[in-house]
Amino acid sequence: MKAVTHGNQPREEWRSGVTTRMHVSASNGATQLCIFEQWIAPQAGAPTHSHPVEEVLTVIAGKADMWIGENNAILTAGQSLVVPANREHGFRNIGSDTLHIHAVLASPIFEATFDMAAEPVRRWLAGSAG
Repeated sequence: MKAVTHGNQPREEWRSGVTTRMHVSASNGATQLCIFEQWIAPQAGAPTHSHPVEEVLTVIAGKADMWIGENNAILTAGQSLVVPANREHGFRNIGSDTLHIHAVLASPIFEATFDMAAEPVRRWLAGSAG
């Protein structure tokens, strides 16, 4: 049995204004899920992308404009968005405070395809640190 101490997991800046802490992934023994949280500065967010698996995005604090395809919704603390596999989606912090999001992917690695990218981005593979 292995306990993961979330506070011991490093935070890293994924893109300007977005800091991520991976909790559980293939890099620390997960085989089915990837669980992480993000802190997003005002006006920052995740550009349109897709994953080959389902994702659940939960707002812990702040206010987010989230979209799946052409459909937008404003989410606040205590609300989640279920993103089906292979659907283009993204989000942006539309509040004046930091947006805090908890995310779960139905895969032990983070894999995303962004618009105009030739290859998907893959992170937190088995045996890696991030």
